[in-house]
Amino acid sequence: MAGFQITDWDDAYENSGHIVDSALIRETWAGDAAAFRANVACELDVPYSAAFGATDRAKYDVFFPKQTPKGLFVFVHGGYWQATDKSVWSHLAQGAVDAGWVAVLPSYDLCPDVSVATIIKMVGAAIDHAGGQYGGPIVLAGHSAGGHLVASMCQTDAPIAPDIAKRIRHVVPISGLFDLRPMLKTKINDALGLDMRGAIESSPALKIPRKDARITAWVGGGERSEFLRQNALIANVWRGLGIWSDEIVEPDRHHFNVIDGLRDQNSALMQTILRPF
Repeated sequence: MAGFQITDWDDAYENSGHIVDSALIRETWAGDAAAFRANVACELDVPYSAAFGATDRAKYDVFFPKQTPKGLFVFVHGGYWQATDKSVWSHLAQGAVDAGWVAVLPSYDLCPDVSVATIIKMVGAAIDHAGGQYGGPIVLAGHSAGGHLVASMCQTDAPIAPDIAKRIRHVVPISGLFDLRPMLKTKINDALGLDMRGAIESSPALKIPRKDARITAWVGGGERSEFLRQNALIANVWRGLGIWSDEIVEPDRHHFNVIDGLRDQNSALMQTILRPF
């Protein structure tokens, strides 16, 4: 019987070294984000909570459509819970804005300054605040660690007010991580500082989802096998708990270009995110 066993956990969760020109791809993001901000109605650096002390990162940017908004789209960035901020990803709001949605992109404090559990609370606070400002249905998307964070908003113990949670109609984690126990075997955990209990407590795949949750797990077909496995895992586990779930593997996409569809309201990704509407 053929089998496979992971022996190099750092390599299993390494993206950059397995993507041609990965550094050049990432270098374009900040410029694309700045160009988008310069050509759209927006409000930057909106504070969303004073509950996290003196941090300057508990803020989000808002991007407005030209017409009356259909609802609220929130995108949560990745970076293995320890890198980047909202300013690098503004251009990924374009598809939602062009489709008529208010788009909110929050920043959050990073590991090792705070724990993954605290980051989950910060993202919940950002969604709560934005939901209080902008009406209508809410859809969530997030990339990589951001995929983990938006999936965490589907749990019964998610740090979101009940009235806001009821408005969340669709959650689409992109290339997300949903079982954090493998992180304990990687150098990534040097910054995360997780132990087994913390990894379990912060793993959406190991928690109870809200019965009204609706999740589509999205990943690129050219991604690392662990990201493909994790994508299938969350859809499979939550489907087995009676939750509406789907999993989509987009062909010919890797970890850094799988998010490009967020820029085009007519892309398969954006059409999927907004398909309940």
